[in-house]
This record gives sequence, C-alpha cells and structure tokens, in this order.
Amino acid sequence: MKYAIKSNDVKSVFPIFFAVFLIVLIAGCTSTGNVTGMTTVKAGDKIAVDYWGTLDNGTQFDTSEGRQPLEFEAGAGQMIAGFDKAVIGMKVGEEKSVKIAPADAYGEYDKNAVMVVPIEQMQQSGIEPEEGQTLYIGGQPVKILKVTDTEVTIDANHPLAGKTLNFKIKIVSINGKN
Repeated sequence: MKYAIKSNDVKSVFPIFFAVFLIVLIAGCTSTGNVTGMTTVKAGDKIAVDYWGTLDNGTQFDTSEGRQPLEFEAGAGQMIAGFDKAVIGMKVGEEKSVKIAPADAYGEYDKNAVMVVPIEQMQQSGIEPEEGQTLYIGGQPVKILKVTDTEVTIDANHPLAGKTLNFKIKIVSINGKN
C-alpha cells in the first residue's frame, strides 16, 4: 500500500518529528559526554585545569602556565575548598574567574602559630636557622622570622594564610575527555 503525504499532513506531523529529533539528540549528547560543552564537572570527576592565581595586589603566586594542567578529583578535598567549589558545574573549555576568601583557602592568619623555640633545639636537629628560611616540618612549611643567639621565632602559618586569592580557571578535560 502506498502512502501519499499531503502538505497539511507534513505541517501537523513536523512538530512531533522535530520534538522527537531534539529528545534523541539531547539524550545522545548527555549520555556519551562526547559533545564539547555538554558535560559539566561533578563531585568525583577526575578533571584537568589550567589556572592562574593572584593576590588582590596583582602579584601572581602560582600558575599552571608552562606546565601540564593540574589534575585532581573534584570535590574530594584535594584542593582548597573555594577552588573545589568553583569548578563544580563548569564545562570543558569554560573559563571562570573566582575570588576566594581566606576561610575557603588557607585560613585566617593565626598569631598563635608564631612560636619562639630555643636555638639549641633546632641545632640539635641539624638545622642552622637563618632569617627568611623556610623549613618543612611534617610536610608543612614553617618560616623562620627571627634568629637570636638563644631563640628562633618561627611562623607555622601557610604563606597564603589570611590572604584573599584570585583564580582564573579553565577546564581542560573531564574524566579524560576534552
């Protein structure tokens, strides 16, 4: 049996056909994640980012420029909280600028983290302390602020504690897909 399509039939069928076509297209894009910009970062995704970090005065403190993109698991606490929050919902190729308060970065500057220790205690550990020197104790940076004949003043605050951080972030890949 042959079917003849009249112009009125096409007009009434076209909206249904178009709606089904869009549903199939959207479902295919979101399920495969192969269409750039369709997949967004979710907690648990392995992502790669390029980033540029500056202080409010414009001083750059870190960047991925000239290096491999930074790879981490989003939402896993591998990054400072504000950075982790900022990438959620971003798409591959998307760039975003964020301002991160100290509470969501390295915390407020803690005056109690500045301590005075006897110089002989450091010397017994094989350390000859010098002002401005940074030591790593338990993997954490500790800066020597002052050295006298009898004492060493150290600051165990992170170097970026108490500072607002500005980041420009670009998502390079999500779960290995660009």
